[in-house]
Amino acid sequence: MSGDTSTQDGNGTAGRVIRIGTRKSQLARIQTDSVAEKLKELNPNVHLEIVGMSTIGDKILDTALSKIGEKSLFTKELENALERNEVDLVVHSLKDLPTTLPPGFTIGAVLKRENPHDAVVLHPKHAGKTLETLPDKSVVGTSSLRRAAQLKRRFPHLEFKDIRGNLNTRLKKLDEKDDYAAIILATAGLRRMGWDSRVSQILGPEDCMYAVGQGALAVEVRARDRDILEMVSVMHDHDTVLRCIAERAFMRQLEGGCSVPVAVHTEIKDLQLYLTGAVYSLDGSDSLKETMQTSIEPGNEVEDEEVDASVQRVGVTASNVSRAAQDAAEKLGVELAKLLLSKGARDILTVARQLNDAR
Repeated sequence: MSGDTSTQDGNGTAGRVIRIGTRKSQLARIQTDSVAEKLKELNPNVHLEIVGMSTIGDKILDTALSKIGEKSLFTKELENALERNEVDLVVHSLKDLPTTLPPGFTIGAVLKRENPHDAVVLHPKHAGKTLETLPDKSVVGTSSLRRAAQLKRRFPHLEFKDIRGNLNTRLKKLDEKDDYAAIILATAGLRRMGWDSRVSQILGPEDCMYAVGQGALAVEVRARDRDILEMVSVMHDHDTVLRCIAERAFMRQLEGGCSVPVAVHTEIKDLQLYLTGAVYSLDGSDSLKETMQTSIEPGNEVEDEEVDASVQRVGVTASNVSRAAQDAAEKLGVELAKLLLSKGARDILTVARQLNDAR
């Protein structure tokens, strides 16, 4: 990315040391480094310092994520550091961020989305196969209720088992033992790690829709820090912002989270935003799925000169994206969730939560 640094340094950050909070995992560092590079390119006079820390989700590795019962598994410690002014901004995988942020925080940038779909990584002895052609009773590793519910429904000949740990750990568990025939991981993470060669199959929406915000990076800041907010807002990707606002609004209206199987698929074509959303029972036998669309044509509003963090949509502040389009995206997510709820989604999700809690 490029820009006129004379104007961009005019936000009051020139010469300052900006501290960026991140998780310590290799993938988190790669993602944070990529954001830091963009910021440095846009603001050459700013000094950046990266601060790594561990989160609850990084520390508890022997329990399924859906069982820990904490909404901010991978974000809480980072947000605590932001609140204490120990860091100035935090880089997250957007799918880790709850749809309601703590007071005083906002998502100041949603970067261009990497491929949001899930990928199959096969054990070397199954090279050349797909989920369809794996032998009966093959065990597939995934820690995601969303993935397991959809794939149980689509591939009933397979068995699914929890697998935890960062990408490196999960790949090691796959390669060095015979416990799993394959594991399911986010394509985006594998690509960012430079491990494209490990992707055996990318799952399309007919096999497995993705998590809300999957594949997108988010920069969280203190809402009161106008200069930081202005500095990071330049990194917003227009289409990714609108898609993720719709997805997050859908999730928030459903009151979903990692303890229930909720999945989405979005695309933008000819100024139309399409959102498909679905809810599943834990075993995938019961589901509801619908698609809606809306126009995201920009309105006639005059763009604000200043970034105003008081105007948020599902935690996102994006003054450089048409307000009319953001409103339409948010409404689309809400309306699709209401449609599914009217058809019985709440019952499916309630049972899924109860069964998950009892496991």
